[in-house]
Amino acid sequence: MKIFVTGATGYIGGSIATRLLAEGYEVLGLARSDAAAESLRQRGITPVAGTLNDYGLLKQVARTVDGVVNAAQADNPFVVLPFLEEFRGSGKVFIQTSGSSVVSTYDKGEFVDRVFTEDTPFTPMPEKATRVAIDEQVLRAALDGIRSVVIRPSLIYGRGIGVNSSSVQIPRLIEQAKKTGVARHIGRGLNVWSHVHITDVVDLYLLALQRAPAGSLFYVENGEASMKTAVEAISRMLGLGGGTTEWPIEEAVTVLGPGAHLTFGSNSRVKAEKARRILNWEPKGPSLLHEIEHGTYKEIYGP
Repeated sequence: MKIFVTGATGYIGGSIATRLLAEGYEVLGLARSDAAAESLRQRGITPVAGTLNDYGLLKQVARTVDGVVNAAQADNPFVVLPFLEEFRGSGKVFIQTSGSSVVSTYDKGEFVDRVFTEDTPFTPMPEKATRVAIDEQVLRAALDGIRSVVIRPSLIYGRGIGVNSSSVQIPRLIEQAKKTGVARHIGRGLNVWSHVHITDVVDLYLLALQRAPAGSLFYVENGEASMKTAVEAISRMLGLGGGTTEWPIEEAVTVLGPGAHLTFGSNSRVKAEKARRILNWEPKGPSLLHEIEHGTYKEIYGP
């Protein structure tokens, strides 16, 4: 089976592509530079030179593969369009990578007691409205004879197995604390995020590729923790004594960017009910706190 992966040099896409290759799939990966193409080639992944803006190229690739995993630019509607057009009536699989941040709101580090399943209705914040619209477009493609699937991972942690092995949220908090000597969380840090290890994420993609029904939506999580709890673990790992400091959102955005509101100051609590029930997904990766204090992040950032 031949699968095309966008974002194949990234954290999620690279890990998926590497795992698919190990499982015997023929894998093609989009490469925007000669260096990226070479890094894919060295791993046994066939590079496709181009960008996500190459509409004609993406349509051409779609005609030659059995499925596509889009793990790049979840907010760009023009990325999914060529694949949905070419796959119409084919029964081929198209997996769209979204994220649980679509249910987040501006909570400024305060706890909000709401948990979402795949069937829980919600209204996204303005900056996530386009992503949700794309997700819905992909799900509707099931009516056009496409085995379309949307996957919404929560906070992903752990070392990836692809070209880029580093996650996003946890390393940024660690790097900030390491640089300043102060472990910070936005506001009181009582906001809670669901989370999942990268190896478990990749397992779910493999299961979805093999047997997810058309029009499926899956959240991905294996537990949750408050940002304060995670930052306390970072503080202990860095030898800062476990203490933390409140970080006003007005200051945090100057360091982390405006995305800090939904990436670090919000609640994003979801349940992966359908992944467990429909796909028999059984996450086994180490916990977030273990990875921070004793695993990957200690190896990389610890004293």
